[in-house]
Amino acid sequence: MNHLSTIKKNIEDAITLKERLLVDVGLHRSISQVVDLLVDCFRGGGKVLFCGNGGSAADAQHLAAELSGRYYYDRPPLFAEALHVNTSNLTAVANDYSFEEVYARLVEAMGKPGDVLIGLSTSGNSPNVVNAIKRGRDLNMLTVGFTGRGGGQMASVCNTLIEIPSSDTPRIQEGHILIGHTICQLVEATLFPR
Repeated sequence: MNHLSTIKKNIEDAITLKERLLVDVGLHRSISQVVDLLVDCFRGGGKVLFCGNGGSAADAQHLAAELSGRYYYDRPPLFAEALHVNTSNLTAVANDYSFEEVYARLVEAMGKPGDVLIGLSTSGNSPNVVNAIKRGRDLNMLTVGFTGRGGGQMASVCNTLIEIPSSDTPRIQEGHILIGHTICQLVEATLFPR
């Protein structure tokens, strides 16, 4: 098998997608809106919760750590958490209720008006993420969806949608982490200017 052709194609596809992101002014506005939501949330003493499944759970945890730890430089921590990190809770709720309720139950327990919930789902249709967002909206949380092309069900339930114009899961996730990193950078620089 010739690995070189696959390697080259994946890099070309990633570049093509990033070129689309570069010129998408609507996406840029949505990213800026998310930065403002997070800055206002943190200034008001609120928290940011993340949820996702599989690779999107890993991205959720990664971005929460960038905010709660540090991004580019030392500064006070921000309250950001990925909802899947408590495996006892996750497995108990999945067992006692259903996997579709694992994040919604934690949102109900932890969320308050003015907090932000960020759900990551490449399809936009993950039932546990969609249910969490709906529960967050019921609690007057601000909701953000990171999705792929079309946004799936999340398009109609999120306050703000970060839609990566692709249906290729790895490329969507690469777009999510690029945009997530950009948001973390701007939030840190706005709240803690140097």
